[in-house]
Amino acid sequence: MGTVGQFLSLNRHAEISPVEAVDRPLVGYAEDYPAYLFAEAHAHSKAQLIYAGTGVMHVETARSSYIIPPSTALVMPADLVHTIYMDGPVAIRTLFLKQSAAPMFFCDCRVNTVTPLLRELILAAFAEPLEWDVKGRGYYITSLALDEIEKSSFLPLEIPLPKSRQLRCVTDALIRTPADPRSLEDWAEVAGASARTLARLFQRETGMSFRQWRQQVRLTTALRNLSLGESSASAAEVAGFESLPAFGAAFRQFFGITPGQARSEKPLS
Repeated sequence: MGTVGQFLSLNRHAEISPVEAVDRPLVGYAEDYPAYLFAEAHAHSKAQLIYAGTGVMHVETARSSYIIPPSTALVMPADLVHTIYMDGPVAIRTLFLKQSAAPMFFCDCRVNTVTPLLRELILAAFAEPLEWDVKGRGYYITSLALDEIEKSSFLPLEIPLPKSRQLRCVTDALIRTPADPRSLEDWAEVAGASARTLARLFQRETGMSFRQWRQQVRLTTALRNLSLGESSASAAEVAGFESLPAFGAAFRQFFGITPGQARSEKPLS
């Protein structure tokens, strides 16, 4: 994953500071970014619902990596250090939330579906002034948005990242090339450890077996490619599936929608 610059300059921080400082339970923030920019590790004093109206974001914390296509949003607690990579041009539409406004939502990161109603509420939120009338339209937008976030379903788009050097050399390689067909025994030679040791590390550090972790990486990568307009056949190939029906069945079981439905998701305008 190459980068060509950084977008969180001092000027960008200055733009976001009033959003974080305003005394409102929810405030919208919108910014469009060109392709392949990278935000270095940073954190915000408010919780966020990070949404890409168009484009795909890669968000990484110390513990996990997330792929966020336009049909989803990442709920992130306050003060959590993270990086963001823009996979193509990205229109970020973020809701900044006071932790006290919805403490039950923000104990940890999670990927939520973005319903058509939540999509419209995000649009409405960043159209409001920062210090919106606490008895007016902003109050109702906030109340409904928080309720919609709470009711939205979760998606398994989190990729747990291990800490051990032996395992990280394997997981980094598979994130770069999910279709790599090598077995755990093959990877053991690369990592300089036994297959049994790698299997134990996968379970201990990611909470998944090697096969489960690799399948999650493959399918989330396929979702990313579909969201960028690639065909189901191309997404299946990237994900290491030789059979299109097998890919479709696995994708539907994992996400609850077909590859065609994922590809046709309408971005926020």
